[in-house]
Amino acid sequence: MNRLLPALFLSLLLLPALCPGGNLTAQEDSGGEAAYGGDDFYDEDLLLMEGEGITVVGTRETTQQMAVISREEIEKAHAADIPSLLEEKLALGVTRYGSYGNMAEVNIRGFDTERVAVLVDGVPVNSNRSGEFDFNQVDINAVERIEIIYGGSDTKYNVSGALGGVINIITIKKEKPGFRFGGGFSNAGALPGRYNKQYGGTGSPQWQDLADAQNLNIFGAYGAEKNSFRVNLFGNRAGNHFLYQDYYGYARRKEGNEVWDLGGGLSWIRDLGDYSTLILSANAYYGDKNIPLSGYTAERAKERDFSTRQNIMLDMPRFFRDDLAMEASVSHSRQTLDYDPGRDASLHKEQSLTLINRWDWYLLPKLTLKAGGDYRYTSIDSTSDGRHIGHRGGVYLTGEYAPAGQFLLIPSIKAVTDGASLAPVPKFGFLWKAHETFTLKNNYFRIFKFPDFDDLYWKQEGFSGNPALKPEDGWGADLGAEYRPQSRLTLEGVFHAAWTKDSIHWSSAGGSWTPQNTGEACFFGLDARLQFDIPVSLGPVTRISPGASYQHLLSYLLSGDLGFASDKRIPYMPRHLLGLSLDLRWNTGSRRPEGSLSISGHYESLRFADTGNLIKLDPFFLLNITVNQGIGKNIAAFGSLRNALNARYVSFADYPMPGLTFTLGLRMNFEVPPAEKAANPWNE
Repeated sequence: MNRLLPALFLSLLLLPALCPGGNLTAQEDSGGEAAYGGDDFYDEDLLLMEGEGITVVGTRETTQQMAVISREEIEKAHAADIPSLLEEKLALGVTRYGSYGNMAEVNIRGFDTERVAVLVDGVPVNSNRSGEFDFNQVDINAVERIEIIYGGSDTKYNVSGALGGVINIITIKKEKPGFRFGGGFSNAGALPGRYNKQYGGTGSPQWQDLADAQNLNIFGAYGAEKNSFRVNLFGNRAGNHFLYQDYYGYARRKEGNEVWDLGGGLSWIRDLGDYSTLILSANAYYGDKNIPLSGYTAERAKERDFSTRQNIMLDMPRFFRDDLAMEASVSHSRQTLDYDPGRDASLHKEQSLTLINRWDWYLLPKLTLKAGGDYRYTSIDSTSDGRHIGHRGGVYLTGEYAPAGQFLLIPSIKAVTDGASLAPVPKFGFLWKAHETFTLKNNYFRIFKFPDFDDLYWKQEGFSGNPALKPEDGWGADLGAEYRPQSRLTLEGVFHAAWTKDSIHWSSAGGSWTPQNTGEACFFGLDARLQFDIPVSLGPVTRISPGASYQHLLSYLLSGDLGFASDKRIPYMPRHLLGLSLDLRWNTGSRRPEGSLSISGHYESLRFADTGNLIKLDPFFLLNITVNQGIGKNIAAFGSLRNALNARYVSFADYPMPGLTFTLGLRMNFEVPPAEKAANPWNE
């Protein structure tokens, strides 16, 4: 620790000199549709209602680096799942164990999903057993927007365990007046070809791979002044068959990784008057998956996943007085994972009850106090972990002080506990709006995470958990700037640094694997983004939006005898991440609605698959192309090419990823306005 603190403090002192860049703040979708027919109770820019909610409505200005993916961007991307969307839109690193249905980890600032807090509608959903979250549980077609908060100890949601950042997936929204219904269907395929069979001989092209995966999703929604209701259902069938090259250069066909899954959700929003809202939501997911025992074999295990989530939230932006706001939620979740490889079968059941309460007190015109707490009860019944219960939570107090129009100070302290120990997690944020076009942001924070149940209690032949593990701990800071000389240009960048100790890693000793607090690491990074949004009149083309992003991450493993001079990198964290994008929109006339072309490029440099940096994963570049075209008022067709250059690469060691794949589909959206609008049903 003594050798790391000087390096960390020196990096923080040098932040202003090293990085004139900027940070990525949340952007509201300004292209939203106006309120239907002039009704004043619906606003596309608000997630739920008019008024000032705490977390469930539009993102406020904060000192944190943030990014938002809007519903419009989600619809135009047609990504297969949320990790693919984050990779294409924000150039985040994603570590995958295969195609659709397999586990995928989203990496932020050098930390994987186990160290990133994942929320659904503001409620933490990371498993307390494994620390992970299966993004397949969320129907991407039902997502209204996704917020990304970079860095530890966020002060918007005040959740625990956010070493790398927060991903909040928002699925609830007040619906337009009247009825809406629709859905979509798509088919994805891979290019077939001749290949070498696993046990000798040559296989002929499997033309059914052209129809390798299908997605079907439907929804129905109703909106009124006091009530809003939505239901959605989805199903996927994915063969996950594609050609790849093995270690010896032979062409193989991926087999034994077939997936069937389905799920759905519903939400009901009731306006209680005086801006208060009651929100009820429920979701369910079932997956039947073949999981390869390794990336280069057809031998597989059977896995069945089942999960449910229910949530009740009361949002009161005016809690009986104008200067007080309150938000409370009660959530229940149940997850079952049944894994059967034919031997060492395991069954894992996890159940959680989460209580959250947040308060905002607008004490003075320049001062807001934010306070609240969360509690999570978890019950584990696992063939590997045994039976255990856990009590985790915390309370926080945050101040937002604006001494002048161009300054914002946010000191915050949260006390977190696992029922046995208590730890303070402080943070300080500073914002300076130096000019109407230039904003500077700075944050200093502690990062802290309790061990997961698997790390504490796992018992299996050759593996044993460690109940004596200490929490993962560390400190971090970032400095960013945002430059917006005009609404058509955004230039952002942020420099960040973090130091962690007591990271939990499994290692082998005496023939048995066990986790230890052996990890110590330091991170230095730069995140820069440039985005143009240019209205044009080039024939039917009405808008051109080019963009680029670059992320540079220096990660140093400092465990044991390792030092900065050893130059050992964190596994699966590339030094360079590059994202390129070009979006075109066109309109060919009133009878043919808008169309769009989206091109994105994603580059990751050399990565390592082990802490010794002996196993190297080659750099790769992915090119994705998506076209959307409206057909009349209610139907749109789309097509996409993923990995259009047919790059051969692996995301996780020994798990090859698909080459060129294509998707074709239709999306439908029908609206039935309220009865009083029947004389002019389409509001033309």
